[in-house]
Amino acid sequence: MTTPRRIDLALQGGGSHGAFTWGVLDRLLDDERIRIGAISGTSAGAMSAVALAAGWVEGGRRGARETLRRFWARVADGLQVTRWAEAWLGTGAAPAPMQAAWELASRWFAPPNHDANPLRPVLAETVDFALVRRCKDIQLFVGATHVQSGRLRIFRGSELSADAVLASACLPMLFPAVVIDGEAYWDGGYMGNPSLLPLLAESPTMDLMLVQVHPTRRKALPVGPAQVLDRVNEITFHGTLVKELRSLAILRQLMRDEGVDGARCRTPLFRKADALRLHRIEGGEALDGLEAPQPFESPWQHLLELHRHGHAAADRWLERHYTHLGRHATVDLVGEYLDL
Repeated sequence: MTTPRRIDLALQGGGSHGAFTWGVLDRLLDDERIRIGAISGTSAGAMSAVALAAGWVEGGRRGARETLRRFWARVADGLQVTRWAEAWLGTGAAPAPMQAAWELASRWFAPPNHDANPLRPVLAETVDFALVRRCKDIQLFVGATHVQSGRLRIFRGSELSADAVLASACLPMLFPAVVIDGEAYWDGGYMGNPSLLPLLAESPTMDLMLVQVHPTRRKALPVGPAQVLDRVNEITFHGTLVKELRSLAILRQLMRDEGVDGARCRTPLFRKADALRLHRIEGGEALDGLEAPQPFESPWQHLLELHRHGHAAADRWLERHYTHLGRHATVDLVGEYLDL
């Protein structure tokens, strides 16, 4: 029997695009050749991460896949598409992607008085956090932004809870800050979407897979206020990941320029930075048309379509690149992220 290739996962947040990530995870879990070592997730990525972990403890690969499906089905149950569709049809034009996502979030999830997050019952009904905290096979890291300091807070181990995940997904214009141990938190995407540092510092795995819902590069320039705002928001939430990858690229290039042998470094973080093999499964611009459901399309149909795109993207990646795992990277970290 072939020994499974071990990978870590970095799951980006992105609203309903989290269903694309669900599709990627579903395909990876279905492949006995893949073993997940650790996951760092933000916002929707964090939600998928805890659902996977709870299901894994309960029933292994099959349990993880079933819990992910239950979670996203429950999300679909709570969506209020009719109000959004009526508002969209009344404008006479489809909104830009991030604008549509914002409209969806405010109409699907935001309660009238903004004093409670309706994602809480979704998590409560689908994710057993006692099981999440018992998960020893997969390390979990959930990022949130500390409001007063603006610094990233990583929740792990016994700290993992519904509050931690809701904090990671807390858009401040929609929901009040989530208070944990007297400290207020907002969406983790402002400071790490997701954070790679805990995977570098605390996981022994050398293959890191980015599951990226924001495109690496856009072909067209934004035109008009709506498109400009859409692109600004996208850059904000994707930029934190780009900055972290750039910092890693700078460190790696500096070590090479100075003739530093990473394998001989006393600091484990330096050894990991030098040896890390980076990979990426990306939704790209193809997801733009799936940012919001079409008028009269059911929420479940919409999320399943995103899932299908994620599943297909992971399938293509495995077919083309599986043999590279454990051998070499499929993303040129220095070439792509270091632009001096």
